Amino acid sequence: MPAFSSRCGRRALFWARQLVVLAVLLSPFAFCALQVGAQELSTAPPSGRPGELFDRVITNQKQSETTLDRYERIQRTETRKAGADPRPTGTKVLRLFPAGPAIDKIPLSPDGKPISTQSCRTELEKLEKYLVWVMQDGPGQKEAYAKAQRRRKERFDLIEATHQAFLFTFVGRELRADRILLRYTMEPNPKYRPTSRNTTLFTKVHGVIWVDEQSSQLAKVEGTVMDDISLSLFLAKVYKGSHFMQERYEIAPGLWEPTFEQYDFDGRKFLMPFSIHERTFYSNYKLIGPPTAAIEAVRAKLSKLRAEAPAH
Repeated sequence: MPAFSSRCGRRALFWARQLVVLAVLLSPFAFCALQVGAQELSTAPPSGRPGELFDRVITNQKQSETTLDRYERIQRTETRKAGADPRPTGTKVLRLFPAGPAIDKIPLSPDGKPISTQSCRTELEKLEKYLVWVMQDGPGQKEAYAKAQRRRKERFDLIEATHQAFLFTFVGRELRADRILLRYTMEPNPKYRPTSRNTTLFTKVHGVIWVDEQSSQLAKVEGTVMDDISLSLFLAKVYKGSHFMQERYEIAPGLWEPTFEQYDFDGRKFLMPFSIHERTFYSNYKLIGPPTAAIEAVRAKLSKLRAEAPAH
């Protein structure tokens, strides 16, 4: 496939992930808007006043976004020719490591282990140098942190936009393991007028969200593209019927993070079709902390690797 088509595919996946982010941020408004619907269906609503519950869900979502930047985890992405294919055509495994304003990505073998001792050492040495740089107080470091803050602010600002963008309908309760989930359908609000490229996506998607009743945490979201989405100044499209989903579990007391994502997107760039079918698994969450703690963890691992290296 030509390079421009591949780039378009990556761009489509970027927007797919943006859609998941937007859907994740939508969950607070489902709780806020649907207390009446829950009562009409003769199901017991969550305890407390709707405003109090709304505040808790908003706080949980922001905590999840912020705290994730301090956790190490393993990301395993499987690509398929079609979403229904039982076996992946390719697998990419990365160790995601918190590094202040950035997330370092260390390649691993398909079984989740270091590719080699030397490659592991090389990657950790590069990470150590970056962490040393990040802890200094210079214009480059300030800009890196400012850029990270701008990205987070953009994500949080979307919460406000979604207040008017979607209509939610309470469906009922479902059981997932020992947790009770509240299920809501999510449809675009026909009265909503987008104010940016990101919010335009709200008008093209419908789906379902599940919220953990006990903790007011988002547990799952599924969405489907209802109409073609134009990208790259209308030179590309993501087709109607493309689908995404994300599952989230409690990975530490009170902290819910993604454990699985799936994207099945089809579209075109100019006249060339592209197709993205990916399943991503997140595991081995471990709290690392800020750069001061991260560099200690990296140096401890480097010391162990150096001690285990055979003497020449």
